Amino acid sequence: MTTVIEERPAAKAGRTPAVVRLLVLATFVVILNETIMINAIPRLMDSLHITEQSAQWVSTAFMLAMAAVIPVTGWFLQRVTTRQAYAIAMGVFLVGTALSAVAPSFEVLLVGRIVQAAGTAVMMPLLMTTLMIVVPEQDRGRVMGNVTLAISVAPALGPAVSGLILQAGSWRLLFVVVLPIAGLVTLFGLRKMENIGEPAAGSIDWPSVAVATLGFGGLVYGLSLFGEGHGSVGAGIGVVGAGAAAIAVFVFRQLRLQRTGTPLMDLRTLKHGTFTLSLVLMSIGFLAMLGAMILLPLYLQNLRGLSPLETGLLVMPGGLIMGLLGPTIGKAFDRFGSRPLIVPGSIGMVVSLGAFTQVSATMPFWVVLGLHALLMVSLAATFTPCFTLGMGGLPAHLYSHGSSMLGTLQQVAAAFGTALVVTVMSSRTTALLAEGSSPAQAQMGGMRLAFVVVAALSVVTVAVALRLPNRAGSPSDD
Repeated sequence: MTTVIEERPAAKAGRTPAVVRLLVLATFVVILNETIMINAIPRLMDSLHITEQSAQWVSTAFMLAMAAVIPVTGWFLQRVTTRQAYAIAMGVFLVGTALSAVAPSFEVLLVGRIVQAAGTAVMMPLLMTTLMIVVPEQDRGRVMGNVTLAISVAPALGPAVSGLILQAGSWRLLFVVVLPIAGLVTLFGLRKMENIGEPAAGSIDWPSVAVATLGFGGLVYGLSLFGEGHGSVGAGIGVVGAGAAAIAVFVFRQLRLQRTGTPLMDLRTLKHGTFTLSLVLMSIGFLAMLGAMILLPLYLQNLRGLSPLETGLLVMPGGLIMGLLGPTIGKAFDRFGSRPLIVPGSIGMVVSLGAFTQVSATMPFWVVLGLHALLMVSLAATFTPCFTLGMGGLPAHLYSHGSSMLGTLQQVAAAFGTALVVTVMSSRTTALLAEGSSPAQAQMGGMRLAFVVVAALSVVTVAVALRLPNRAGSPSDD
């Protein structure tokens, strides 16, 4: 897979190219749907008569489908123009949204979510690779700050937006409201979108696609089985083991295909130290963010008695702050580099998640709001520099591979985090119930342990942040 978009003169410094602005707008709309169902999980459980473990798959299946499709987008984007890629991606997303809105059963809803994800997956690599080509290096931090709105803030705002919509009626409204908005964005984008390169012939290794899907999907599905009860533990171990083996096969196949120049995912990107460190930090950051975003609505609605609207309003300030800070953090990165942002950001992430391990039935709501806001600010200070630093640490011919790998592992980490927190919480709750605790006490204990696990994982981000260079292009990246 070669660079998807041909080289062209960079835009003037200080201006965001129109094609990037259009792609950011569309990406914001489609990625918002990654987490828009989180707040609806309690409603889905009642409406469709499903368990908590099953309900969380409306988010997990979306993320896993993205992880499976994103590696294919490099090949796809080579074969179509920018306008064609945009039209196909948004068209597929609209079909998935319509199917989800009229889904008669949980199984059909899952299919609709997977179709949505297939369209969403094309937008992220298209946006990232386009940005790296048309934006001059000295201006990338500022522009990437705006991109953060789409890639990071949209998932953060998902629960807040869904809380407002759910107050008006059924969970189906989540899709009914999104459908016309996405349709208008699609029509507007097609009128204004420019082609910035010519399509070229390319090949794809379908066995790699199949093995990657089985591997990453197996890991997360196997983990989710641990929360279903003691009878599923053995099956969970087997599925996780099979998933890990499939990923090993995928890695070996990519190493072999690199000799012919046709890998699905070029693992030589991992030889660039700054990119690899950024990849680790971003993956853990998304795992922590999605894990917290799954736990908070369950805590606020099931244990504190808040409505979906009240839950959405409580978490909305954090998402808005994250969005407003994106451009400012991007400008600060251009001026000061990464370390003054990433190191404090990773520490703030650990502090906020550590404090959430003390949730109780009497914790003041202003404390919950403040801790959530601290988490969102910390993630904003981490994500924008990481995106820019990691991609900037790669040579131009690896941009498409780098954006595909970042997008894929981001979604796998988020899906893994979702399954992990639900599994830990469910297992601990079941154990406490067996010991004689009340249902409320047992669920609170399960939630605390889940936050402990996420907080412990986030400590790794501090160690990684301390190793990152202040700017891309250090000797370790050569």
